Parts: sequence; C-alpha cells; structure tokens
Amino acid sequence: MLAIRLVVDPTGIDALALPVRPVEGAVVGEPSAEVVSTALAVSADLLSEAAALLPEVDHTGASGVSHRSIRPLGSPSRLLLIGVGAGEEADWRAAGAAIARTGVRESSITLAMSADASPAAVRGVAEGLWLASYRFRMPDQPAAAEDDAPTLGEVLLAVADPERYEAALATAQATAEATRFARDLTNMPSSVKSPQWFAEQVAAAAAGHDGLTVRVREPEQLAAEGFGGILAVGGGSARGPRLVELTWQPADAQTHVVLVGKGITFDTGGISIKPRDAMKLMRKDMGGAAAVIAATIGAAALRLPVRVTALAPLAENMLSGSAFRPGDVVRHYGGLTSETTNSDAEGRLVLADAMAYAVEQLAPDLLIDLATLTGANAVALGKRTGALYSDSDELADAMLASIREAGESAWRMPLPTDYVEYLGSELADFYSTPTQGAGSVLAALYLREFAGKLRDRWLHIDMSAPSWAEADSAELTKGATGWGVRTLLRWLATSPTAG
Repeated sequence: MLAIRLVVDPTGIDALALPVRPVEGAVVGEPSAEVVSTALAVSADLLSEAAALLPEVDHTGASGVSHRSIRPLGSPSRLLLIGVGAGEEADWRAAGAAIARTGVRESSITLAMSADASPAAVRGVAEGLWLASYRFRMPDQPAAAEDDAPTLGEVLLAVADPERYEAALATAQATAEATRFARDLTNMPSSVKSPQWFAEQVAAAAAGHDGLTVRVREPEQLAAEGFGGILAVGGGSARGPRLVELTWQPADAQTHVVLVGKGITFDTGGISIKPRDAMKLMRKDMGGAAAVIAATIGAAALRLPVRVTALAPLAENMLSGSAFRPGDVVRHYGGLTSETTNSDAEGRLVLADAMAYAVEQLAPDLLIDLATLTGANAVALGKRTGALYSDSDELADAMLASIREAGESAWRMPLPTDYVEYLGSELADFYSTPTQGAGSVLAALYLREFAGKLRDRWLHIDMSAPSWAEADSAELTKGATGWGVRTLLRWLATSPTAG
C-alpha cells in the first residue's frame, strides 16, 4: 500500500503538489483560481509561476481538478496543481484521489498542505490517496505483472505540526485498509471464492488483531441449529454454505451492534436462472458480507469502544438437482417460514436466518444489515446511491450523516404499512418475493419481519448498485468499491446507542 508520511521540512523534492482553490467573487477576465497558503515555505518565484499557469490551463480550483507541469531545469522538476475546492474533508479526499492518478508515475510526491488544514483534511486526502491507488491482484499473479504497472510509491504531507495530525492519519489508514480488504474479497473470482474460502480469509485477517474472535458454522452445524434459509440457498452447490460470526468485544463497550451482510459468493439465480449478462458480475453478490466483516476488523484496528458482531451468511446459489425450487417452503432459524416464489431472490433468505439468530441469541442493542439485494435499487436511485430503510428516525438520521461524512451516498426510502399485506402466503408465514412491484421496498419489509422485537432498532441498506464501479472515479477504482465500510466505521466511531 502507498506510503504516506507527515513531515515538516522535506528536502530534495522532485515533485511538488500545491493546493488550489477557486477565487471568491472572481469575475470574467480575471484568474478564477489561486494557490492556497501552505504550511511549507514555497519560493516566491515558484508561486508566481503557478499563478501564471493556472489561467493558461483553465484551472478552476474545484476539488479533484489537477494539472501536472514539467519543469526540466527547475527544482522541483514536476509541479502538480491540485484543486481542493472549499477545503472540506470531501474536497481533500477528491484531491488525494487526483494526486494518486496524476502522479502515478512518480516515486515520491510532496503535498504542501494548507496552513490552516484541519485533521479532517489530512484524513480526507490520505483516504483519497490510499483508495484511488488501489489495484486488485490475483494471489497467483506473477510479480512481474505488478512491477510493470506504474505506481506512486510515497506521498509526504508537509504540515507545521505532525503530532496534530497523527491520529487522523492513523484513522484514515485503518479505514482504507478495511475498505481495500472488502474490495479484495468482492473482486475475487468465484472460481476461488467459495463460502469456505471466504471464511478462511476472515479467520486469517482476524488473527492479526487482538480482541477479535471467529466462529464458522459448517453445513452440519447449520442443519443442527435450524438455519433453513442458508441451507436452502446453498443446497444446489457442491461447495457448501457457511455462517461466519466475527466478534469485536472491548472491555469498555456500552452498546452491542450486530452487522449482517449478504454473502452470496456467486449467484446464478438458481432454477430462476439469470440471463448471461446479469450473471457476469455475480461475484459481487457478497459485497454486504465483505463490508460488515471489514468494518468489524476496522473497528478492532481502531479500538472502537463498541461491541460489534458481524454475521456473514455465505452460500453459492447454483443450479442443480439439489437446488431449491420456486414454491418451496423454507423454515428459518427461529421457526418463521417463507414461500420461495423466486430462487433468484435468495439473498433475503440467508439474511432472514442471520437476523433471526441475532435477535434470539445475541440480543443486540442495534441491528444493521447491508446487502446487494435488488436490481430495483439501481432502477430507483441509479448506480451510486444505496437505498436506506428504517422505522427509527434517530437511527436513520445518524447513519445518513455518517454516509455523507464518509463520501458515500444513500437515500432513505419508505416502509409503507399498506404494502405489508403483499407478504402474505397461503403456504407459509411470508412470500419471499411478492409480485406487486416496489422490489427494494418489499424486500425491506420482508426483512423487517425477521428483526422481531428489534424492528424499531433495525436499519437495512440495499447497496447493490453502488457496490460496483464501472470506471475509476475519484477515490473509487473500477470494480468493487467496498461500499459501506467507511460509513460503518464513521457510524461506529460515534459510539451509537439504542436511543
């Protein structure tokens, strides 16, 4: 991972990045951007050169706008002008991402932070740098393939008082590492990524942190304990399902939060088989499980004072003679039953088991689930925004605030009571997939039934669309985004209470 260090007076600078902001009240015909006053002493000649260059390259100073200038006879020999907009954390995050891409061929870049930079600015720029410089590598990929790709090796953040920013940088690193772990899990091809493989990765990652414990239930244990939804979805695959339970339990915790994430390691749709184009990216259908596992590991790395249990119900939804059928009745953990009207709506079946188990056996204060659940999420909100559901205004508002601070996006959706009747089945307690439309809303209403006595302290995020990026954009790289990890860590850091 890219090295980032805080320094006061760097020497031998070959590549210097200067922050640029819009000129307040600029008028037509006058410069619209200016170099920000920095903690690093920059020569008057270089500042004059930068000021003259800004209008020539139409630099606006908007966050993430960048320009790289070559100075063959100068020192430094490369100058990067990086827009930081209004100087908020999100602006610096975009600036960090721009540096990671504009300076990809540099071995080292010194970024002169603004003289009045807050710790949040350092956190933002560091997260942007680490996340935008992420590249997925297969475990068996030859080293030469990685060596041939240009990569930025080091960024020095020039500040007046490094100690002031150390905690912010450490938080950014733990957050970025957790997000990158979630991206690695989600990007991994499903030929490798069986439920067993996923469980092994969690155990290996947890071993590096004090205070984390892992329990993995295999098919026999799932059957003995009554996890009928997980077993039904995983029954068509030769690679059996698992339930991973990862716990962070600090001694000073006052609140217990359970995070549940959908973990379908590949989704063919089962007997309700998907068309080819809809199946190609179904390795991402465990993005929710990756997010909650990574966030829990991040909570341990940050020593957050809240007890967190992550539940990852893992299954491969395959088509075979032992696959569950549309019309089957599944008995979930705790006894509630579902008539499975569509085997391509399998994620809610495994989530239902895990949520019912959490309520009955773990008795948390708050229950949160994340899932790449429905295509309706993208239809309603587009490719970058998740759908958030909760009966608790307090919980929803707190999570939405964390989503905004993290630089992610979600929109609160309704849970209309008059739609609950659509869940009714003549054969079971519920239809798993009602046919009246409003796919994301009805999926949320179905899941709420398994929150039981915690329904007023439950929150669901359908994050199918923003879990994957079709192209590099700001701190996102093409492929898995690790959506939700940054949000959950922000939210957990507030020491959430049951209200």
